[in-house]
Formats: sequence, structure tokens, C-alpha cells
Amino acid sequence: MPLHPDEMTPEEVRRDHWEMLGFLALNASFGAALGFLVAFAIVWLDFGGLGTSLARSSHPILPTIMLAVPLALTFAAAVTASAVMSMPYRKKKQR
Repeated sequence: MPLHPDEMTPEEVRRDHWEMLGFLALNASFGAALGFLVAFAIVWLDFGGLGTSLARSSHPILPTIMLAVPLALTFAAAVTASAVMSMPYRKKKQR
């Protein structure tokens, strides 16, 4: 039995942590997908002639990965950070 009405049992804390991890994983995967979409758009719309350069390259895979992965990680981090900032939480009461 919790000592204080706002305290959670260990099972409730465990469930709450798994729910938060799922929430953060969902947001991180959405951000990564958004980053890959932006990388695809940069290549597809040929910004700065990048798509043309990649099409003419003898090894286009490595530069494409070097463009897409950092963008995906950056977008994943930004979306996850905004999700953390928007998470509801209860302030602990002063005793």
C-alpha cells in the first residue's frame, strides 16, 4: 500500500515506464521516417544537383546513406525531444 496517495506501486511504475518507452520509441521512429523522407525529397527534387550527381556516380549508395542517416537521426532526436517536453507529468509535492 502506498504511503502517500500520489505514490505509485512498483507494478504501476513499471507499466508507466513501459508506456513512456513505447511513446518515445513511436515518436523516434516517426522522426526517423520523416528524416528519410526529407533525404528522399532532396535527392528526388535534385536540390543543388545532388540527384544528378548521385545518378552519375559509380557508387551512389554510400553518399546516399551519408545523407539519409544523419538526417534521420537528427529528425528522430528532434521529434523525441519535443515529445519529452510535451509529456504530462505530476510534480512531486513538497513535504
